[in-house]
Amino acid sequence: MTRSPFPNSRKIYIKGKLHPIEVAMREIEVGSSDPGFGDNGSPQPNSSITVYDTSGPYTDPTKEIDVHKGLEPLRSGWILGRGDVEELPEFSSGFARASAGKSGVMAIKFGNIRKPLRAKAGANVTQMHYARKGIITPEMEYIAIRENQRIDELRGSLGDLMKYHPGESFGANIPRTHITPEFVRDEVAEGRAIIPSNINHPESEPMIIGRNFLVKINANIGNSAVTSSIEEEVEKAVWACRWGADTIMDLSTGKNIHETREWIMRNSPVPVGTVPIYQALEKVDGKAEDITWEIFRDTLVEQAEQGVDYFTIHAGVLLGYIHLTADRVTGIVSRGGSIMAKWCLAHHKESFLYTNFEEICEIMKAYD
Repeated sequence: MTRSPFPNSRKIYIKGKLHPIEVAMREIEVGSSDPGFGDNGSPQPNSSITVYDTSGPYTDPTKEIDVHKGLEPLRSGWILGRGDVEELPEFSSGFARASAGKSGVMAIKFGNIRKPLRAKAGANVTQMHYARKGIITPEMEYIAIRENQRIDELRGSLGDLMKYHPGESFGANIPRTHITPEFVRDEVAEGRAIIPSNINHPESEPMIIGRNFLVKINANIGNSAVTSSIEEEVEKAVWACRWGADTIMDLSTGKNIHETREWIMRNSPVPVGTVPIYQALEKVDGKAEDITWEIFRDTLVEQAEQGVDYFTIHAGVLLGYIHLTADRVTGIVSRGGSIMAKWCLAHHKESFLYTNFEEICEIMKAYD
């Protein structure tokens, strides 16, 4: 596995002020300007540039990495320190429990599986909940430092070079100077931004997605019935992080989806998302009409307790709308949407994703 940093670059860690955190970034060494550029005709040294870095420890040669053990649980202390989660004695998902005892998968199982965490009864462990209570979590301060890329330090030394024309904001409300932890908290509290950070994915480095923050890029990976292996999927995940993927989606549709996802989760420094209906379909041997709410719900819990940070759920495909797709040139182009459309037509019932959406939200609230 590639461990070297990028050319002319090194991993640096910026300390927090509100919390004892260290934010990973990439510092790029800049060469001197050509002679004659300055006043005295000699080469002019330039300051280094700090940029956002999604590669986690994979570009830090000082870190020990063993994919069989997984990454260090960066956020574990923060999560447990809030006192609102409990460790479960076993997985809540029936499928996850059954998978744990299958002799056929023992050879490919991840070896260091932790017991899952869940919110205590009556507790809310989402970053939005903390934000609305006025709390600045370590995740929020981490994000503020990360989004700034040390621009607050540069502003004092570069002076007029930091000026820019405000232009047309098109509704954005980005601070003119730099992002603060308070700004991160307020944007999350208002619902304009999200921090995907499942309590069962402590290996992830906090990041934010929202209108007033840096643009984020997702990378899709996943096996199929035709090709790929666990080794290849972990390699894809690592390469995606190294080359700038802010999040990863595991869209696996082949064999051993649960086991493959565990390896990805434990070795991913970025949030991981899924489309749960894909795995639910595999559980019924590809027959969409055989999916039930109970199977889908169990799949949500299974994935949430593994640490999946966000879901794609096609809850907007309603029975009454399906006929509108009949004359479309390309029909329904969404795989998940077509699965749910087939289910609705087969049963002539409203989508169970729509009718059970409140319970879906309660499940996600328990794991963030």
